[in-house]
Amino acid sequence: MFLWAILFLSCIPNYTFSQSKITISGTVRAGVSGENLVGVAVQIPALQSGTSTNTYGFYSLSVPPGTHTVVYSYIGYQTQRREITVTQNTKLNIELPVTAQELGEVLIEAGSLQEKLKTSQMSVDQLSVREAKLLPALFGEVDILKTLQLKPGIQSGGEGSAGLYVRGGGPDQNLFLLDEATVYNASHLFGFFSIFNSDAVRSVDLYKGGFPAQFGGRLSSVVDVKLKEGNNKRFAASGGLGLIASRLTLEGPLKKNKGSFIISGRRTYVDVFTGLVNKINKDNPEYNPIPGYYFYDLNAKVNYDIGPNDRLYLSGYLGDDLIGFRNSGFNFDFNWGNRAGTLRWNHIFNPRLFANTSVTASSYRYNIKNSLEGFSFDLTSNIKDLSFKSDFDYVPGNAHSFKFGVQAVKHTFDVGRLKAGSEDNTIAFSSGSSFTGVEYGVYAADDYNPTPNFTLNYGLRFSGFTNGKSNFNGLEPRVSARYALSENTSLKGSYTRMLQYIHLVSNSGASLPTDIWYPSNNTVRPQRSQQVALGISQLAGKGKYLITNEVYYKWMANQVDFRNGAQLFVNNNLDQEFLFGRGRSYGNEIYLEKKEGRTTGWVGYTLSWTYRQFAEINEGRWFPNRYDRRHDISIVGLHQLSPRLHLTGTWVYGTGNAFSVPVSRIILQGQTGNNESFVPIYTERNAYRQAAYHRLDLGLVYKLRPKRGESDLTFSVYNAYNRRNPYFVYFEQLKDQSDELTIGFRGRQVSLFPVIPSVTYNFKF
Repeated sequence: MFLWAILFLSCIPNYTFSQSKITISGTVRAGVSGENLVGVAVQIPALQSGTSTNTYGFYSLSVPPGTHTVVYSYIGYQTQRREITVTQNTKLNIELPVTAQELGEVLIEAGSLQEKLKTSQMSVDQLSVREAKLLPALFGEVDILKTLQLKPGIQSGGEGSAGLYVRGGGPDQNLFLLDEATVYNASHLFGFFSIFNSDAVRSVDLYKGGFPAQFGGRLSSVVDVKLKEGNNKRFAASGGLGLIASRLTLEGPLKKNKGSFIISGRRTYVDVFTGLVNKINKDNPEYNPIPGYYFYDLNAKVNYDIGPNDRLYLSGYLGDDLIGFRNSGFNFDFNWGNRAGTLRWNHIFNPRLFANTSVTASSYRYNIKNSLEGFSFDLTSNIKDLSFKSDFDYVPGNAHSFKFGVQAVKHTFDVGRLKAGSEDNTIAFSSGSSFTGVEYGVYAADDYNPTPNFTLNYGLRFSGFTNGKSNFNGLEPRVSARYALSENTSLKGSYTRMLQYIHLVSNSGASLPTDIWYPSNNTVRPQRSQQVALGISQLAGKGKYLITNEVYYKWMANQVDFRNGAQLFVNNNLDQEFLFGRGRSYGNEIYLEKKEGRTTGWVGYTLSWTYRQFAEINEGRWFPNRYDRRHDISIVGLHQLSPRLHLTGTWVYGTGNAFSVPVSRIILQGQTGNNESFVPIYTERNAYRQAAYHRLDLGLVYKLRPKRGESDLTFSVYNAYNRRNPYFVYFEQLKDQSDELTIGFRGRQVSLFPVIPSVTYNFKF
């Protein structure tokens, strides 16, 4: 039935509209590289009509027969005008040259402020990779997720964390997509860096509300990362040398103007230095060797035009973190990483119907191995996905733009696979569980523009999940609307319902490599959320500034927590450790952005409340979530001092994380009067706050003048005024003068990063 619907729609346009309307369609690409450009404004001013290119650079615009001037505009590129006389459906492919001041650099920018004002979509943050590269970074390593944390409504888990906590949601409630393949752990180095190599990334969109109908499976956000396609005009190379890592990217045409490739790799070399230190001290009996650690990732992508209406893409990701330790018969190895691959086919059925079909495979796994004096221990867990999706864009006219499709994912879970025993096999045991689940979805949505002042996007998603004899499904309605109060002011609103069928099993508030993904079943029910948002957007300063103010309320059901003392690893009855409750989050987000001129940047402020309620916790009363943050401020500035010199800076402030503190302790005395032990007594859950978090980072980018290509030196200072921000708090015992009796306890704060200067050399030719 679905196939018949596609064939029917592919025939409709040439019949129904041929008498009154003609379609101009095509693809818009970057002139310097041939890459597709997303979100290009395509307008016919005389008709007061227009559209924008979709995720794959395709556009479709209906016009009456005659002569028209079509205008193509995109930030960072020269505006192009084409006068065209049409008497029948016409294909018009366009390549946009970069602006004069950006010659030699391929820019894939977020949409203009004018487009953000006019779209019905709200609660979306679009990240410019160029801006991310200019901002100061820890150890000089550009991190896309940390840049997203500078946007309102998006919080970090704390110092050094690459996790995202979006509008009161947890780290498992974010869907990370890398070229449409799901990524389950987006962090390197225990969360200090993300897996996304900025040299390989084309665009980043984060949806925190008003989710389009094609996305599902998570409650709080979707992070949609698209890789670059490669230069189909000429060969190019770029890279960088930093304090802890180096990068190299190669790209070029498979066949000029027909196909291209890109390969991008990154590796840290901390293990090289620690290995040298260990080697120097190997004869010192008092020396404790330093464990070796490094991470690497590799992105690769090829694409090829196999015909005027067909294009194939193949992309892949490979990344691992590895820790190794060898000493006196004790061996320890810990590694974790992601694999992801996407095969994609773009097909244009006719000027009004575009299709993208993808097959993706992804996996995340961790493995811990150690051995001591003939005894070995091996613990591993993983999740594997194999998915199929097909999305269609159908544009019957300028007033409607339909999107519909189907998706299916097969999940395979291996939870806590343990093998242990002696070398002589006299001792041997194993444990672990395996599950298989199928998640599916069907959706349809319409972007409806009845008048220039009113835009409505409405859609419906039906999703489901099967796991053995457990079956779940539900409807997920989506609606967002925009009404123009004036030429420079828009009022927006949205409502979204989301379902999440898989859950992250974690014994920590942070996202750790050893966290386990677990499927819904008759005991562990799917998580649910509903969110409403209302906002106003206004252009000011002759269109140079965009000011938005959004208020939101989100309520959640079947939120997951764990019993006190829960055994989360090597437990074949993990279902019994779960607790289920409710959540709610609400707040106000204010955002000021400037994208053009010598000085650009943004200011964001979030005022929010986040609570949870579990019958078995806190006597059933509502309590603040750990990442309930009343105030969150970010100020980001980028200033071009000269064509060769950029000054950048960020300042962030956040209310301290909520945490639980024992208000007293009961002393338990051993039988001999010695061996005191203390039982902590808690009252309210998360009733106390860590100290507020704030930090200033500064950066300076100096462009060099090499004989060939371009290069720069990027200087950055992380935590410029050396603020000792809290990482965690612990309690130490206070002893009397004899150092025998405990007389009290004192809380101590552990801080992670002092002021850290760094320098990175970047090159491109």
